[in-house]
Amino acid sequence: MNSNNYCVIMAGGVGSRFWPVSRTPKPKQFLDILGTGRTLIQQTYDRFQTICPPENFIVVTSDIYEKTVIEQLPEIPAENILTEPARRNTAPCIAYAAYKIRKKNPGANMIVTPADHLVIYVEQFREVIKNSINFAADRLALVTVGIKPTRPETGYGYIQICNNCDVDTEGVEKVKMFTEKPNIKMAQLFLDSGEFLWNSGIFIWSVKTILNSMFKYLPDVNILFDNLNVYDTDKEKSFIDDVYSKVPNISIDFGVMEKAENVYVIPAEFGWSDLGTWGSLYDYSEKDKNSNVIKGANVLVYNTENSIINVSDDKFVVIHGLKNAIVAESDGIFLVSMIQEEQKIKDIVNDIKIEKGEKYV
Repeated sequence: MNSNNYCVIMAGGVGSRFWPVSRTPKPKQFLDILGTGRTLIQQTYDRFQTICPPENFIVVTSDIYEKTVIEQLPEIPAENILTEPARRNTAPCIAYAAYKIRKKNPGANMIVTPADHLVIYVEQFREVIKNSINFAADRLALVTVGIKPTRPETGYGYIQICNNCDVDTEGVEKVKMFTEKPNIKMAQLFLDSGEFLWNSGIFIWSVKTILNSMFKYLPDVNILFDNLNVYDTDKEKSFIDDVYSKVPNISIDFGVMEKAENVYVIPAEFGWSDLGTWGSLYDYSEKDKNSNVIKGANVLVYNTENSIINVSDDKFVVIHGLKNAIVAESDGIFLVSMIQEEQKIKDIVNDIKIEKGEKYV
């Protein structure tokens, strides 16, 4: 295990597409949504245990989740849990973590990962991450992990590889471009071309490389965080509160990765899903003889197939005559939807917030 390896876990999202089970008080990264006995953030930590020592894990999360992170990841030093006073997307989150790491170890390698993804083949995953670290450490490279697509998925961003670019390392490709979530026709074209990968949102680089890149491409973000004297002092919290009142809301993809020249991708297959929707959870869950996924101690199902039912054990629920449906409940709040309409759940949650207030979200 290399003491220069640091893992940054981004854990500030609310997972609104998993509403009502994932809600603001306890979003999906803090739930055992797969029924494994470990929450998603705990599984994320587990995947990197052989790559980074516990003291080199950094969790960036919202103020309101600090206690939950401490409870779920007691192995990580409390001072390594960085709290954001507001959500400002991934670029400020990464800048904050990078400057914290630079203060401790200017020569560090930095892995950035979401807290709530699924990886089935963990050893293959670790091999990809180790190869990524080796590649990024040897050159000024920004590396991301791309997932070989298995279907024309409209819920993911894509990475196009450069087929005519020579790279001196086998298994590494130069990135031609990033693209946002496509419609189904475009997603099929991406799949058929063989040139596109799903964007996993996992990044690997040296601290020096990412901070130099932010200096060049995101100077308005970089300049706000660039004050090493305040980190790990009693002035840090007030400094960060002030920074987040000024910093723009911008992703690292848009702010740096889409602009930089030194961007590479490692194509991979290790049973990955971002678990962003009920449909993705359905795909990776055990099913009954009628292809239903059922979680709940008191659920009776009749004439129902290809559906996911996720309700509290204390609720008695009878499902009859549904096909390709979602039935989800938490704290007495129910959602019933067709799986093919699940991309609208995020908009529905926004409507609920406006019309009914924060209580239900």
